[in-house]
Amino acid sequence: MEDHSSQTKTRGRPKVVPDDVQAARIVQEARELFIAEGYAGTTMDEVAARCRISKRTLYRLFPGKTELFTAIIEAHRQSMLDLPGDYDDIPLDVALEKIFKVDIDPEKDRERMAVLHFIIVETQQFPELRDIAHRQGGERGLALLSEWLIHQQELGRIAIEDPTSTAGILMDMIFGAIIFKKPGEWELRSREERTQHIRRCIGIFLDGVRPR
Repeated sequence: MEDHSSQTKTRGRPKVVPDDVQAARIVQEARELFIAEGYAGTTMDEVAARCRISKRTLYRLFPGKTELFTAIIEAHRQSMLDLPGDYDDIPLDVALEKIFKVDIDPEKDRERMAVLHFIIVETQQFPELRDIAHRQGGERGLALLSEWLIHQQELGRIAIEDPTSTAGILMDMIFGAIIFKKPGEWELRSREERTQHIRRCIGIFLDGVRPR
């Protein structure tokens, strides 16, 4: 009789996914659900099902939809403003193009514009989301850009008086690529128009802050 005992396989432990990897995947899937169904129309159960994880795992990493929205805002900010980063060894105009992601991949650009549309729509309906978007998106981005401008001034590459105000002016110029027609209505310029707009803004900005 053939002995099958040596062929018996022991079941190994299931592969453990690191929390940061799991969280990133959840944010990506939740973002797609939010865009498709809206913030109010998406449930945590749906997020767990889409990610094929238990609700226990989901709630351990994100206690609620508010925390998920916050994580989406943080990821979106990084897709719009690539800071912090080391741009000291390249020309200022090239550095700013990289910071504002002028040459972002077209598919990534479509994704970030879809998220931007979602944020604009949802924050008009839910004041608590508007506060999160302002704090984690606008304010945090402003602080990071201010820090970068201060560093450039310390290197002698620019001359400015008020870094926070200057950062705000630059962000207003760049993000003017989004056209608001009137309250409740908005539209985006084409990718080509936005790219040209950002490069013109960078040129105008640098003409004003270069040391003389």
